[in-house]
Amino acid sequence: MAGKPGDGLRVGVLALQGDVREHLAVLRELGADAVSVRRPQELDTVGGLVIPGGESSVIDKLSRLFGMAAPLRARIAGGMPVYGTCAGLIMLADTVLDAIAGQQSLGGLDVAVRRNAFGNQNDSFETDLAIPELGEPPVHAVFIRAPVVESVGARARVLAALPDGRVVAVEQGNLLGTSFHPEVTGEHRFHARFLERVRATS
Repeated sequence: MAGKPGDGLRVGVLALQGDVREHLAVLRELGADAVSVRRPQELDTVGGLVIPGGESSVIDKLSRLFGMAAPLRARIAGGMPVYGTCAGLIMLADTVLDAIAGQQSLGGLDVAVRRNAFGNQNDSFETDLAIPELGEPPVHAVFIRAPVVESVGARARVLAALPDGRVVAVEQGNLLGTSFHPEVTGEHRFHARFLERVRATS
């Protein structure tokens, strides 16, 4: 009997703000030893990290307040696998097109993103996305005050786009980002893909 994707892997979820528990639950269901990460010494114990949805400007401020921003940038630059959803995608983007004054990202993904590109909470929507790398069935994607990838640089590649062409999932080496929230729909394939990267680098 085959093991689960996360068997034997210790990974973290950045627990400064956002839907931390949902990601921990998915990662644990996939067999990983998933822990909350708030401090640099906790970051040192994990082989990969999920940056959850929430409010990107708040996650940015808290990451600096908790002394996490510089260690996170260093681990990302060093090749640590990271999966960012919604606000997490914004945190991984090299360029944030409509950042509030003073807002910073961690960077790493050669993309430019726009915050709240689909409007406010009332403009949240769901759709099915065909993602060849994940196979069948299509991914049921939930967009909640979601960002959109406005441009994709040479180092990154598109995993998924809406029918109108707007890019909503990207990948670059060990970095993965989605505008939507797989953790709230029972969709585990993105987390499994992240765990495969962790295993390959551990």
